[in-house]
Amino acid sequence: MERKTLFADVILPLPVQGTFTYRVPFDMNDEIQKWHRVVVQFGKKKIYTAIVVNIHEIPPKGYMVKYILSIIDQKPVMNQIQYEFWKWIATYYMCEPGEVMNVAIPSALKLASETRIILNPDFDRSVEGFNDKEYLITEALDIHKKLTLTEVENIVEQKKVIPIIKGLIEKGVVLLEEELQHRYKPKLESFISLVADYSNEAAMQELFSQLEKRAFKQLEILMAWISLSGFGTSTNRQVSRAKLLAKVENGTSALSAMIKKGIFQSEDQIVSRLDSHLASDEVNKIEFTQHQEFALQKIREGFDDASVVLFHGVTSSGKTEIYIKLIQEAIQQGKQVLYLLPEIALTTQIISRLRKFFGNQVGVYHSKYNEQERVEIWNNVMDPENGELGKMFKIILGPRSAVFLPFSNLGLIIVDEEHDHSYKQFDPSPRYHARDAAIYLGSLHKAKILLGTATPSIESYFNAKTGKYKLVELHKRYGDIQMPEIYTADIKKETRYKTMKAHFSNLLMEHMEEALDKKEQVILFQNRRGFSLRLICDTCNWMPECKNCDVTLIYHKHNNQLKCHYCGYSRRVPERCDSCGSTHLTMKGYGTEKVEDDLGILFPKAVIKRMDMDTTRSKFAYQNIINDFENRRIDILVGTQMVTKGLDFDNVSVVGIMNADNMISFPDFRSYERSFQQMAQVSGRAGRKNKQGKVIIQTWNPYQSVIQDVIRNDYQSMYSSQILERRNFNYPPFYRLISLSLKHKDARTLNDGARELAVLLREIFGRKLLGPEYPLVSRIKNLYIKNILIKLERNENLVSNKSLIQKTIDQFRAEAIYKSIRVQVDVDPL
Repeated sequence: MERKTLFADVILPLPVQGTFTYRVPFDMNDEIQKWHRVVVQFGKKKIYTAIVVNIHEIPPKGYMVKYILSIIDQKPVMNQIQYEFWKWIATYYMCEPGEVMNVAIPSALKLASETRIILNPDFDRSVEGFNDKEYLITEALDIHKKLTLTEVENIVEQKKVIPIIKGLIEKGVVLLEEELQHRYKPKLESFISLVADYSNEAAMQELFSQLEKRAFKQLEILMAWISLSGFGTSTNRQVSRAKLLAKVENGTSALSAMIKKGIFQSEDQIVSRLDSHLASDEVNKIEFTQHQEFALQKIREGFDDASVVLFHGVTSSGKTEIYIKLIQEAIQQGKQVLYLLPEIALTTQIISRLRKFFGNQVGVYHSKYNEQERVEIWNNVMDPENGELGKMFKIILGPRSAVFLPFSNLGLIIVDEEHDHSYKQFDPSPRYHARDAAIYLGSLHKAKILLGTATPSIESYFNAKTGKYKLVELHKRYGDIQMPEIYTADIKKETRYKTMKAHFSNLLMEHMEEALDKKEQVILFQNRRGFSLRLICDTCNWMPECKNCDVTLIYHKHNNQLKCHYCGYSRRVPERCDSCGSTHLTMKGYGTEKVEDDLGILFPKAVIKRMDMDTTRSKFAYQNIINDFENRRIDILVGTQMVTKGLDFDNVSVVGIMNADNMISFPDFRSYERSFQQMAQVSGRAGRKNKQGKVIIQTWNPYQSVIQDVIRNDYQSMYSSQILERRNFNYPPFYRLISLSLKHKDARTLNDGARELAVLLREIFGRKLLGPEYPLVSRIKNLYIKNILIKLERNENLVSNKSLIQKTIDQFRAEAIYKSIRVQVDVDPL
């Protein structure tokens, strides 16, 4: 029988166009399937993991086809719907499928190809002319046989080792070897069981009498095992070795002796890295108010007519309870549910609430989980009916990256806090928006999509008002609790009358003191982290700047360093001005660290904690801070925008917004919208249980229109003014935006290139093109930046316009002089 010659089209996790075709070896014909991971060689040396997207018998023309080296999987790692979703992401956001794959697949599912050096077997050791560092490397290879580049760096104690290795290769001393590492490994745990000979009562009694006389520690081990295994009552008589030894102090050698004697046997088994949770309450026990019941019915009716419903419910109106009811209904229909949140910080509270009702059916997927845990979740979402290790996740909760999980049967997608800009991916590519991506993903699965928020984005509300989405509104708080009282503190007036204490107005101080006296809690919002925003010389106005970026350095007190928030560069605080030598250096502006420090002086007896990027780097940092605040172990919580989003605390009576003007005056057409959203959201943290809260907004201009809209809780007023402005100045939702960012290390080359690209594009788009212009921060990580913005009318053909833009960029890149300029495309930038 003649064997078929098969070819496989694969996606590589690289920013390269399209798919690549490889030959399938005859002995793999029966094994290979679509959506398998395979190992392929790309280029002369590099080896990558690729995913098979098509198998056929059509040989490619014009080049010699390489062979697939091996097949990694026995089962597919993704599915057809997921691939369609990847293709849409690549097309809509103008990137390559490999870039989508690189973001979508957990890194542990990608084999790593690391360059190693080995000694050349034909190396003539009599050859002379080695320098000291070459000799050290050769000597190390005699001992270790193989070395990575990192190991070579440590041996010679320098970073730039490529020239040394290049010299050794030219002398015929070493060779390069590509070595694959399979990064995902199942977690193994040892389990102890009793040998069958001792399973009856008589044998057990005999064993007891033997151990009682000679080996009391072994008897202690045996008794602990009986207690943990339920011997005599349970069929499951395997006990985790770790749990067994935890119950018996210094029992390791005794257990080993019992295994050698043939009393116990040890077996390694694959176990889950994820915690187990049992459901304790039923969803049916949730009591809805009349307003919630009405909103729930309207959402159901909305889903009958449309796939997307915008749920506009004020803060503390009970949106989460409605979500839980809809989740239950989807699960009862045998469907999967995706619950998206903008921040990992929010998952901590929502996880506990969902697991209370759904237990182990809830899986969590985000970047704080390690690689192995994320692969475990991926595998269980891929095959929910036969989930590994008993984990059958019907509900997945996570931030934007969760949209890429391999769902097979999605029935409901909830996008909570749909307005939040954290749903937008900025770097690396693809620069997708998870809310919009979730809507398309839902359409592929024919699922229902619920967009929930107290402060809808202008675009979503416009879509609801024009009939694209169904709109459901809930304007009453749960239990008819009143919205918080909102006051403004006039910083200009208080500064003039010298009533400010540090950065706190007299009004804010009075309400904070009153709250602390009543054992109530306070949240303070300052959307800047660090201690001081800049250091300035009083003599010559010199300010220390980042050496890689065009920004001033921010002072962080906890490590006494000036730090750049763009590239991470840091330096010690100078004692003198670098320009004039003066010692008169003053700190200007303030961030969350300064607020925390000042509060410690003003309220020495209060427990004060800070929640920002600096304090939440570890895996459980969010959870620990939120748990402590929930359990009232923290009196005042200071934070950045993390504290504004969806958190539910029942003892917060006062919320302070430290500086509203910084948000409002930001030069962006969305600044009013974002300011309203952030202030309204953080205001909603006050007075959520049985008591009206108070919000103090500190500002230099209390009569600013956005602040007045927040005071009145008047979303409609903000929306009406902004929609009119955007219509007049051609901004979303009436126009679509496509931003091009050009980057280069040389400013002159960048200027010339940006001008040339703008000329080419202006021939097509005319006055619809703005720029090129430098952004606010014109150099980041030693790359100068220039932006070009293209505005396209809503009814224009977006696909053809994107094609024209891409062709123009390709034409621009074809010129040798501009080949080194990076061009980044951002569709629907925020």
